[in-house]
Amino acid sequence: MGTPQFPDLGKHCSVQDCKQIDFLPFTCDRCRQVFCLEHRSYIKHSCPKADSQGVTVVICPLCAKGVRLNPDQDPNICWEIHVNTECDPSNYEKVTKKRKCPVPGCRDVLTFSNTIKCRECTEDHCLRHRFGPDHNCPGPKKLEASFQFLSLLNRNKKEDSKPNRVAATSSSRWTTSLLNAASTVRASAEAGMSKLGSEITQAWQSATNGASPSSSSSSVSGGIGPEECPQCGARFSSVTTLVEHVQKVHERSTSQSRVLTLPMDVCPKCSRGFRDAVALVEHVERDHAGTSKA
Repeated sequence: MGTPQFPDLGKHCSVQDCKQIDFLPFTCDRCRQVFCLEHRSYIKHSCPKADSQGVTVVICPLCAKGVRLNPDQDPNICWEIHVNTECDPSNYEKVTKKRKCPVPGCRDVLTFSNTIKCRECTEDHCLRHRFGPDHNCPGPKKLEASFQFLSLLNRNKKEDSKPNRVAATSSSRWTTSLLNAASTVRASAEAGMSKLGSEITQAWQSATNGASPSSSSSSVSGGIGPEECPQCGARFSSVTTLVEHVQKVHERSTSQSRVLTLPMDVCPKCSRGFRDAVALVEHVERDHAGTSKA
């Protein structure tokens, strides 16, 4: 066997009818014998230990569980061990019984790809009845009133709401007082505007009735007061006199002059005019001790 250079090269096949020398023999992993290429499989050389590492599982008819049989042990002994230790007949219905859609009249079997869990009632339904109106969904389950944690939570909410009520009452009072003050200022401003409008109307009527130019010239030349004409710089003691001066002198003399913007905010106490409401408020707080009532 072999060659002069390699006397141990190659081995004979273990099959009695073959005994062929093979330089690349195969060793069976079950019976550990050597075979040629033709007889290397379990069936070809009728391996007596072909099932020694195999797995045999028998389904128990009582619990529908798989029982593995040990190849080195009697199958009857394996069965006795299963029946006396882990066999549970109540599991048979859970394994063999197929779940169906709980909707009355529906016969669809709930499989892995045909099961939808409702978010409200947390129950499984088929695809046709997956929406709430289709399976008359009762909605999420309510907690029982006797649950101790629920009562404790409600009591804590009541205790936390007491200081909030006090804060809300104080804030509502402050808001009411602020609104009253705002309404008072608005009423006084409206009264001043109406008074100014009546004064302007009277001045316009007196000017249209034909006032003498001498009076206008005298008012321009002389006069000392807080109101100043924005065009000629003359000063007047009241807004009415200033309006009369502008209408008689400047509007008649210059017909193409630009439009004059007169102050429209009047103090209701001293009839002094202001260009904006902020100056009027500062004047009332400084000169009239914070009250705008006449």
